[in-house]
Amino acid sequence: MLKEAHSCLKAAGIVVEQMHAEGGNGQFEIALKYVLCTLAADNQIYAREIIKSIARKHGVIATFLPKPDLNELGSGCHVHLSLWKNDQNVFMGSNKYNYHGMSNTGERFLAGVYHHLPSILAFTAPHPHSYDRIQPNTFTGAYLCWGKENREAPLRTSCPPGVPPDFVSNFEIRSFDGCANPHLGLAAIVNAGIDGLRRGLKLPPPTELNPADCASHERLPHDLLGSVEALAADKIFHELMGDKLVTSVIAMRKAEIEHYAKNPGAVHHLIHRY
Repeated sequence: MLKEAHSCLKAAGIVVEQMHAEGGNGQFEIALKYVLCTLAADNQIYAREIIKSIARKHGVIATFLPKPDLNELGSGCHVHLSLWKNDQNVFMGSNKYNYHGMSNTGERFLAGVYHHLPSILAFTAPHPHSYDRIQPNTFTGAYLCWGKENREAPLRTSCPPGVPPDFVSNFEIRSFDGCANPHLGLAAIVNAGIDGLRRGLKLPPPTELNPADCASHERLPHDLLGSVEALAADKIFHELMGDKLVTSVIAMRKAEIEHYAKNPGAVHHLIHRY
């Protein structure tokens, strides 16, 4: 099935960089090649539909649900972002400016994402079930922090092969799952980054240890209601994404919170939806 999925994705013009088994039972990871932000969102949807169709053909279910089995590892939809101008990666630091491997532009953009992360979760972890996955000590990013190659941090700067060790080429946001609309999720991240650029925001020092072992780190929202409340109070998203969209998102999230609180068994049907 994996070979068939790879062939079909290739035929659809979607480049697969890696495809391998993961730590969960029956769990696999597929890494798609980076492309322009809007195209990446399209590709994610196409890839999911292709994989789910191939699975159905073989009589099994492929699901991107964050936590289909509460006793197993969860599944995320990690996003790597870099910033480009005139075919140059302007997220990466240089000899002129290097803050933990980032350029001044890169630091300010990531600082915006860091600052707005509780609000971003309303887009990237948009379902009550999403928070079954985002827990300490599970490599899902449960605390507000960032780090270089720290997989317990929700924001991780990355130094892949070929990048000099003193620099980073991109950052990863780990608090993103398969329930999210990828277009809205990426829009929220980009808007937060734009705010960081506008205001010249700065990052705190990186976290190199497990944040669960550090009392100073703030816990990200434990549930969807906490993320929704953060979004409702975040004026930047109302300004950059529009009051109508943000108001609609908040209303939908609250309706789902109420529905699943009254119907806890309904979560078992999500494996077919996502």
